[in-house]
Amino acid sequence: MNVSTQFLASPNVVLLEKDADLRPLASVDSKALTKEKTLELSAQIAEFQNVLYAQQKHKLLIILQGMDTSGKDGTVRIVFGASNPAGIRSVSFKAPTAQELAHDFLWRIHQQVPAAGELVIFNRSHYEDVLITQVLDWISADEVKRRYTHINAFESMLAETGTTILKFFLHISKDEQKERLQERLNDPHKHWKFDPKDLIERASWDKYRDAYQATICATHTEHAPWHIIPANSKTQRNLIIASIVVEKLASLNLGYPAPHPDYLKIKVE
Repeated sequence: MNVSTQFLASPNVVLLEKDADLRPLASVDSKALTKEKTLELSAQIAEFQNVLYAQQKHKLLIILQGMDTSGKDGTVRIVFGASNPAGIRSVSFKAPTAQELAHDFLWRIHQQVPAAGELVIFNRSHYEDVLITQVLDWISADEVKRRYTHINAFESMLAETGTTILKFFLHISKDEQKERLQERLNDPHKHWKFDPKDLIERASWDKYRDAYQATICATHTEHAPWHIIPANSKTQRNLIIASIVVEKLASLNLGYPAPHPDYLKIKVE
């Protein structure tokens, strides 16, 4: 069984607190070795990404979702930090602007999907428009279902036009989030990471968990599967995600374009 299969969401996923603390790849028996292995995988991702960019054929979209402090930024920095910026983009979707709100909720998303040869990471994504909105009762239950339908159709269209999609839910426990938020408050150098709104959203923890469960169940498809990543351990989180991304890139049968026969005859003076 490959790593990816181990973490695929089930059709009726239940997000249990205890599962956030799992360390399923703990056969890498120390934090230092785990970090070393992750760096090796990050280098492999960079090599694959270079071929992906040169070939200009495949497109890879990676979606990172999770509660506040679950480690989306850290995943981007560590897992994808070795890649050439020329062929990789990280996009973070904030609250929509007035112009964006004047369009359908997927309008701003479609503009950021990967072009041929690109690897694009959504650090938060179109799923915010069906998670926050239902937790805060900004949209009705019927509208939530409509948005699930629109998201599935959107991702299906992307897959049918050559985009490979990997979706990761970074699963942390409520106690772990408490520790991470307090760490930010205790360290003046990390105050920039803290937003008082995080505490407001923390108060709705159960609502967010339920919304994530419902959303994952409704949008887990063969062409755009969800992976549930235990994320209380930052090093295990990074190792798991890096392993899955390497497996997926390896499965694309990437290759550099064939040499141009005329170029082999050119001698630069």
